[in-house]
Amino acid sequence: MRNKHITGLLVLLLVICSCSHEKSGETGQNGEVISEKYGEIRFDKSDHDLGTIVQGETVGYNFTFSNTGEGSLVILNASATCGCTVPRFSKEPVPPGGSGIVEVMFDSSGRMGQQSKTVTIKTNGSPPMINLTIRANIIEANT
Repeated sequence: MRNKHITGLLVLLLVICSCSHEKSGETGQNGEVISEKYGEIRFDKSDHDLGTIVQGETVGYNFTFSNTGEGSLVILNASATCGCTVPRFSKEPVPPGGSGIVEVMFDSSGRMGQQSKTVTIKTNGSPPMINLTIRANIIEANT
């Protein structure tokens, strides 16, 4: 009977620990969390069509976002589906009500026709991950 109680407590402890969410809170002098406010990232749009471009051109788009949450927002990482697409972003915290950009550059060298590339943004807030998409129609350069 005692083993069942210990097993039950261990399971409960594992469930509680596994349900934690990365917080963007203010910390005190000793590192303790004194508020648990979260940032919320909201992009003006998450999909952009670059139109028709000539093969070999490098083009980009600035996706703008704002922090609509109550805590600071930090972009932790941005990764693209291929090496032809490069995201750039600031690693500085964005305060509540603040805004920023994620610049996405696309190199069309060696590509033809309709292209769609995705950049995954990871944040410390809500949502923790969001996808941005750029599209383009690549045509052959007149030589």
